[in-house]
Amino acid sequence: MPGGAGVRRPDHQTTATRPVTATSVTAADGDPESGIPGSAGAGGRGPEGRGPGSRGPEGGAPEAVGPPAGGPEAGVPQAGVTAEATLPEGATPLPRATGVLPADGAGAEAVLAPYLRGQAADFLRSLRLHREHSAPSDAGGQGAEAAARALRRSARRISGSLHTFRAVLDPLWADHLRTELAWLSGTLAREHAYAGRLTRLLDALHQLSGSPVPAARGAKAAARPATTPDAQGRAALGVGTARAGALLERQLTLARTRAHSAALQALGSSRFHAVADAVALLASEVPLAPGTAARGAEALLEPAERAEQRLIVAVAALPPDASAEPYNEAQDAPWHQTRLLLRLHRYAHEVVLGAADPVLTGAGHALDLHRDAAEAATAAAAAARTPRIAPATAYALGVLHADQRHEVEAARAVFRETWPYAAAVTGP
Repeated sequence: MPGGAGVRRPDHQTTATRPVTATSVTAADGDPESGIPGSAGAGGRGPEGRGPGSRGPEGGAPEAVGPPAGGPEAGVPQAGVTAEATLPEGATPLPRATGVLPADGAGAEAVLAPYLRGQAADFLRSLRLHREHSAPSDAGGQGAEAAARALRRSARRISGSLHTFRAVLDPLWADHLRTELAWLSGTLAREHAYAGRLTRLLDALHQLSGSPVPAARGAKAAARPATTPDAQGRAALGVGTARAGALLERQLTLARTRAHSAALQALGSSRFHAVADAVALLASEVPLAPGTAARGAEALLEPAERAEQRLIVAVAALPPDASAEPYNEAQDAPWHQTRLLLRLHRYAHEVVLGAADPVLTGAGHALDLHRDAAEAATAAAAAARTPRIAPATAYALGVLHADQRHEVEAARAVFRETWPYAAAVTGP
């Protein structure tokens, strides 16, 4: 895998050269929170009846939805294009993970099934803790929030593993449970996402109120007298900051309240109880596809390598910095798709080797920051379009939007610096 800690067999080369075409990496349905690209949400809709890909006055869904699977926008090149990952020039090979490859004959029944059962047990444990901390006697505590995060964590890993290793599982069962877990995880994530977005934007406003207005990319800073337009802009920013913060707080707090109500409604629904029952059955029995046991470790290595290839191709297809437009939010889609593919890669690595690939931690964190900054910028732009707001408020929101788009560019630069392999796409 990228970073030198792959799931390849010992006789494999350290360079991934398997051709990956648009038809071979098309992703099935999923949702952003489940870590599965290529869907508009697992059949569920947001609290106001919009699909997760829609954007409302609160600044959009909590997690950016990846573009439709297939094609360059999804990180999949044209048919016949080969993804090749190599070490950067002059770099030393990265160490392999501390885990070991599955022993001969140790396939899905000995590796995947225990992993899924363990995640199902964590899911049920988190659900019990969430119910305990949601009692009136524990109102205002952090226990319910922590339990909800753990619940989402387990749901994402189960759902992602069902997606990657679908070929070794009962496909009808895997597709149904994955869809339901994606719905649950996405529903529970919204409240946390809105809260984090509000905190990020208010902190940025506070910093900007005492800082120079962000310059356009490539502009050279120069000393100017106090009467320049920049000084007037900072004065206007100081006037509009408080009102901009109040507007954002009203909009995002309302969105968070609606998300909280939707989460409570989902947790009390018959649909959720059916999901919990299915996960409880998973904790004791994992339905495998016929003939899986006879394939041994190959049954897991092949799907994990395909997940790796999709990630390598997606990184290779990212638009270069030279052609990027800082305020063109349409260019965010390939980066969001790469983040989701990296998540699937991480979960596959956990299944096969027992732990996440440590050398990709920095790259994954950079993509998380990229997603957060992009969605915060969208929320600031949506607030600036609020009717009948004061010019100073709109100006402060515009500066805030520019600041967050600068954060997007910074996160992209960090990702390129921390990505451990140089990726290239070559023709046939």
